[in-house]
Amino acid sequence: MSSAKERNPTELEAARKLFAGPCDFVSGAASLDSLPPIALAEVAFAGRSNVGKSSLVNALTGRRTLARVSATPGRTRQINFFHLADTLCLVDLPGYGFAQVSRSTKETWQDLASAYLRGRPTLKRVCVLIDARHGVKESDRETMKNLDSAAVSYQLVLTKADRLKVADIGKAIDAAAAIARQHAAAHPEVLATSSETGYGIPELRAEVMSVAKG
Repeated sequence: MSSAKERNPTELEAARKLFAGPCDFVSGAASLDSLPPIALAEVAFAGRSNVGKSSLVNALTGRRTLARVSATPGRTRQINFFHLADTLCLVDLPGYGFAQVSRSTKETWQDLASAYLRGRPTLKRVCVLIDARHGVKESDRETMKNLDSAAVSYQLVLTKADRLKVADIGKAIDAAAAIARQHAAAHPEVLATSSETGYGIPELRAEVMSVAKG
């Protein structure tokens, strides 16, 4: 079983304090022209529609309504920026996959996300969220290939780990890690999380903090 990198209590507590600090919505960009000025280090969250991106952002910051949560896939229709304690910026990207919108709208979102990912020098890492129950899908692989091509560092993060038996979480991590090893820009460590129970959230906070400061 692949194990997450051990984080010492000091790191975990520093990350907890950071994410417990002020976190404010800065702007929502629906076009390249409306992207906010480059300021802080950025960590972005990407994933298939309904993978739990907004729920994870809320769980990381200990807030229920920071990022909008919807039962309808594809509700994140712009790139949303949140400043965390004036230290780093969390970026919520539009979901990809089966969003119930027109093809032209999907293409507009995809073009915007691609342009952002390729042209944002302060972007430190993209967390590519994967539903732990279903593993890496073809749309995830396509996103990973695009990130490889753009030379953008990214890390696979499993969501909804509470829906699995404890013994199956390690298997899901191993399966995702095997795929990550096939991609040049992918970080080798795969993290498993649950927005419902808080499983893995302290470790992800610490990882994001270290990336932003690195």
